[in-house]
Amino acid sequence: MSTFDKREEGFENKFAHDEELKFKAIARRNKLLGLWAAELLGKTGTDAEDYAKEVVRADFEEPGDDDVFRKIRSDFDANNIDQSDHQIRRTMEELLATAAQQIQSGS
Repeated sequence: MSTFDKREEGFENKFAHDEELKFKAIARRNKLLGLWAAELLGKTGTDAEDYAKEVVRADFEEPGDDDVFRKIRSDFDANNIDQSDHQIRRTMEELLATAAQQIQSGS
């Protein structure tokens, strides 16, 4: 195997690893987001955990974050929870950073 091939394989492995970490961070962010929203919706215990799972599943509807945002926005609107679009999206960003830190630290 040439040096070029080894380097290419190294880049491919790093890309695959980075994509796996990104997927895990987004999934964890969605769970944290679901728990945050569940609290605002007055859900506790297993109801909150089940709601967080619904939020995680919502992310598989389409690429990107819009499906998750729509789920939260819709549930807040249906329950008269006063959170702006900006606040929801900012919380999504903050929780993504938290999720990434948790994964990197192994917690």
